[in-house]
Amino acid sequence: MGNGWRALRRKILTPNVSATSLDKRGFHKKDPESQALLEKIGTLFLAGYADAVEASSVEDAEARLARIEHRFRGFAYEGAGMGYGMLDGLPFGHRHHNDDFLAGPGADQIYIIYCGIGWAMARLPRFRWPAPDSLDPLLRWLVLDGYGFHQAYFKTRKYVHEHYQDPNFPWPNDESRGYANRALDHGIGRALWFVGCTDVDEVVKLLSAYPAERHGDLWAGIGLASTYACGANPDDLRRLTELAGEYRPQLAQGSAFAAEARVKAGLLIPETEMATKVLCGQDAETAARVSVEAQPEHAENGALPSYELWRQRIADELVSLGGVST
Repeated sequence: MGNGWRALRRKILTPNVSATSLDKRGFHKKDPESQALLEKIGTLFLAGYADAVEASSVEDAEARLARIEHRFRGFAYEGAGMGYGMLDGLPFGHRHHNDDFLAGPGADQIYIIYCGIGWAMARLPRFRWPAPDSLDPLLRWLVLDGYGFHQAYFKTRKYVHEHYQDPNFPWPNDESRGYANRALDHGIGRALWFVGCTDVDEVVKLLSAYPAERHGDLWAGIGLASTYACGANPDDLRRLTELAGEYRPQLAQGSAFAAEARVKAGLLIPETEMATKVLCGQDAETAARVSVEAQPEHAENGALPSYELWRQRIADELVSLGGVST
């Protein structure tokens, strides 16, 4: 495929960067610094998307992504996961771009790339969605995390202010389907950190308006976003733990997931270290190790998927280590 065609494909397929503006989205604005952080994340997400769409190979994509600033590179990889997901969903060419990416330079970014695939699903017709059994049986729920984030970010009134849930969400099409809305809520919770512009009181106000049975999963998403995207100081994070109340273990679990995503990818930053010390009561390496060691040896997707059991094990272990109260 020639350079000219790839550049045209990039231009046609890449969303406009204005879509990441907090003014455009109508999101709360805490302060100029938080607004700049979140808008930069959105800009570099789209840069990763465009890099994947234009790249001549996964190695070319890797070289492009390596130029992204260390703190934000994971978001660019998430964007690349969406970009390759869109190419996989198009009715021409092969459908294995993300398989090739994950087998090569994306291997250590699998968590965030799976979230990016979920973004692509939100923009593709359902008959072009990936088959559930084509994805890692444990981690496949992360694509719904990404889908949920996308919907809350771009359809904020419906998914954040009106608390919409699809009772018949069609993916996956097996006995674990009942878990889908919980996985979507993990992503919606992550998005609340952006919709509330890292303002703890605003984020918790948004969350508190949801039905109580959804709070635990939403808190987990907030824990992940506040540790991976960051944007809060120690006092803010301590207030977050206080407001979490009985959901502190879920908040900590999400934070540990974020720590593992950054540690695995070699993208650990001081802000993540600070967040895990407050939210998990542990340094980032320990929180990440808890996540890894709690992984089930064999993943099953029945009525209660192994993914949920994994999350519960992480929360329980962090409580047992004494850094998280209940």
